[in-house]
Amino acid sequence: MPASDTLHNTSETAQSDFDKVIEFRRDELLLRPPGHPDRSFSLNNLAISLRDRFKLHGSLSDLDEAIELHRAALLLRPPVILVQRGILSDLDEAIDLHRAALILRPPGHSHRSTSLSNLANSLADRFEQQGVPSDLDEAIEHHRAALILRPLGHSLRSDSLQNLANSLADRFEQQGCLSDLDEAIELHRAALVIRPPGHSLRSDSLNDLAISLYCRFEQRGVLSDLDEAIELHRAALFIRAPGHSDRSMSLNNLAGSLQDRFRQQGVMSDLDEVIELHRAAVALYPPDHSDRCASLNNLALSLRDRFMRRADLSDIDEAIELHRAALALYTHGRSHRSAFLNNLALSLQDRFKLHGALSDLDEAIELHRAALLLRPPDHSDRSASLDNLAISLRDRFQQRGIPSDLDEAFRLYFQLSDSSHAASRGDLIAAKSWITSAEKLNHESALLAYQTALKFLDQHVAILSSSSRHFSIVREATSTLATDAFSCSVRHGAMMTAVELVEQGRAVFWTQLARFRTPLDELSASSDTGAALEEEFKRLSFRLRNVFDQSTEDQSAQIRQLTMQWDDVVSRIRMLPDFSRFLLPPLFPDLQKAADDGPVIIVNASQHSCDALIILSAQDPVHIPLDITLTEASELSSEFQSLAEEFGVSDHQHELANILRQLWDSVVNPVVQALRESKVPPGSHIWWCPTAEFTLLPLHAAGPYEKKKDNLSHLYISSYTPTLATLIRARQHVSRDASPQHFVAVGQANPDRGRELRCVAPELVVVAQHITPVASFTSLADNDATVQGALDALSGNQWLHLACHGMPNREQAFESSFAMRDGPLMIKDIVRSDWGNPEFAFLSACHTTVGDEKSPDESIHLAAAMQFSGFRSVIGSMWSVDDEVARQMVSAFYANLVDGSGRLDCTRAAVALHKAVKSLRKKKIPLEQQIVFIHIGV
Repeated sequence: MPASDTLHNTSETAQSDFDKVIEFRRDELLLRPPGHPDRSFSLNNLAISLRDRFKLHGSLSDLDEAIELHRAALLLRPPVILVQRGILSDLDEAIDLHRAALILRPPGHSHRSTSLSNLANSLADRFEQQGVPSDLDEAIEHHRAALILRPLGHSLRSDSLQNLANSLADRFEQQGCLSDLDEAIELHRAALVIRPPGHSLRSDSLNDLAISLYCRFEQRGVLSDLDEAIELHRAALFIRAPGHSDRSMSLNNLAGSLQDRFRQQGVMSDLDEVIELHRAAVALYPPDHSDRCASLNNLALSLRDRFMRRADLSDIDEAIELHRAALALYTHGRSHRSAFLNNLALSLQDRFKLHGALSDLDEAIELHRAALLLRPPDHSDRSASLDNLAISLRDRFQQRGIPSDLDEAFRLYFQLSDSSHAASRGDLIAAKSWITSAEKLNHESALLAYQTALKFLDQHVAILSSSSRHFSIVREATSTLATDAFSCSVRHGAMMTAVELVEQGRAVFWTQLARFRTPLDELSASSDTGAALEEEFKRLSFRLRNVFDQSTEDQSAQIRQLTMQWDDVVSRIRMLPDFSRFLLPPLFPDLQKAADDGPVIIVNASQHSCDALIILSAQDPVHIPLDITLTEASELSSEFQSLAEEFGVSDHQHELANILRQLWDSVVNPVVQALRESKVPPGSHIWWCPTAEFTLLPLHAAGPYEKKKDNLSHLYISSYTPTLATLIRARQHVSRDASPQHFVAVGQANPDRGRELRCVAPELVVVAQHITPVASFTSLADNDATVQGALDALSGNQWLHLACHGMPNREQAFESSFAMRDGPLMIKDIVRSDWGNPEFAFLSACHTTVGDEKSPDESIHLAAAMQFSGFRSVIGSMWSVDDEVARQMVSAFYANLVDGSGRLDCTRAAVALHKAVKSLRKKKIPLEQQIVFIHIGV
């Protein structure tokens, strides 16, 4: 007999059984007239049977009668109410009834936990419908109370654990408090423990825990969370064997997590498994199933990903056929149709690039046009459609040379510049694509494209958290954006714009901390109105980030609504006194203040040109074209980095001097000549602001290194600054009061890892000798120099000397650290700390200005972490420091820092270092050790 017939007969049998039970319940009720002590039970039993038949048959008359019978039972005892139709008035009434039931079940009542749970679930349902935060907060409190009443061993404890976890996860989605998500994960773990193998709900717990871990991975980027989520999804899938109603869901969940790991790590076996999982999911959906088109689309996208890696034509051919099949099946309106059109078009473009068939490109263009029509100006994916259509038109122009294709492509890109909403990563990628096309074709819109991209960058960074994962997302999306924008501005003769744009696009992570977090703190402290606006801004930013990260088409309406609310709160903040420039990048007149105490020289390396720009306090920037290409600068930097790794191992004086001469000839000497022409007198203090490859080169030490010729250090006192804004902030906050000054020296000669440092103790003695007469001095060494000990000491002292091992991490820059007795004091620890009013830090350790080798412009290194945490003046090292040389340098430095005023002044640090280096030249100290320390800040 066919399976369908069997299912039909089973259904008929069940229907007949329900009819008999209901008739029996009706007869029972007649035997329990009004006044009978058990009438409420008969009313409730009949209601439940009618409700069960409704679930099977779907007759609303059964549901209506069940509700009336429950109401009648309610008059006699606390209720059990079921809301099936989604009518909010029913849900409101259910909540009121559950509240009444809870009153009738006071503390100590045997069924109180049931009423608490019922009320919490109904409140959570209403939150899902209406989004009122107080409903969710109350639901969480009732779930907590129910959980207390269901201790270990209670039959419903796992339900309470799961309900509370899900509500906390919902609140995290709304408010972004990671402690809610962390607690949800622990509750899901606890539920899983008491749902052992064989438990009917174990797969649900596995799935929910996996989803929460994946969510935390999205926030923090910790791969172990993603790995665990994958294993949990595997376990859930194993339980949900063929024939299980949730098997397709588990196939898709596992595929999605593996896809993310592939994107993180690029392991092809993950992608191969993703494809097989999607194939299995497609096989579960019959031809007329509503979810089949989405499953076909997922499989096609995975095949396209594999084609991008392996260039196997069969993958892209199959992807195209699957996309066509998905598009043909889709009949649910326009919400997903634009995505299906777009995906098919992209696959056709990919095949065109491999095969060169113009028919594929022509079809792709028409499909992109159709997708764009379905994405109006307020659509979250409109920028992607504009970009995709523009690229395909550009490609066709390059094939056929028809000017109208190129004109249309740039008209599409111009639409990006009109956007004013909170930008997504997709907006940023589209603007960057515009830049690529404009530069490639030498189009006049190039500078506008850069300005648009950097505007999007600012808006996008404002929404992101300060996690290293979100920093990585922006870093990948921007790459050389700022340095190329600088070059484009210079080529257009717009020197002030060049300064503004390079400032916008560099040190993105620090910019977020400094330019966005600090104003929010000030906003919160300004007034009750400011505090309310700060909370609203943070909540909307978090919710926008979440929907942007999900990047699904059906989020479009929610993104539109949130964007309008985000724009509105930003506008209201800008109406407050002193907040008119909130989230807006600084203009040149503001940035020019960086040069108040001396010129700042931006040295920029771009694929298009290498240039220097001198910022002076009272005149326009001075441009110096540099006679070096990006490739040459990169080669020089690589040569120097290789040499620096050998410092201390063997003598490399000759090779080092040769590099410093090349640096002098191609970069520094032209700047020196321009400084002289600008009447900057010898002996002046100058600040270097290098970008890209120049950040890794010792500009301060450049010179001809010939007798009777001056090196740079003979002419000017050099300092560095990562950005102009950081230098300005440091100047604004320099302490001028007469309050007591507190100095702490932290020394760790015997860390948990690394060789012993022989001169740390003598170095701390030298520091104490110079500092004790003028400031309150504390020393922290050996067993006291722990991670927490150092953080505690720093919170109460404005001045710091740190003598220990510096441990750079060139690949995971946030993991760079100072070696303490019990472990590493990392950049992320420093950034999270709450400092008092820090002034100065001398980092007597190796490699403290060495950052991420892939993103030198982000300045993610130990010295920058100290500066951006508030230290206005920092001394750090560019490579390995000899222990004995460090002691001598420290002694000479503090001897020059402390003057007759009786107070420490961090603005004297650059001069003190300059004089200390000069004194060391008279001794037989290797050149690389003479120039290893640099000064950053005021």
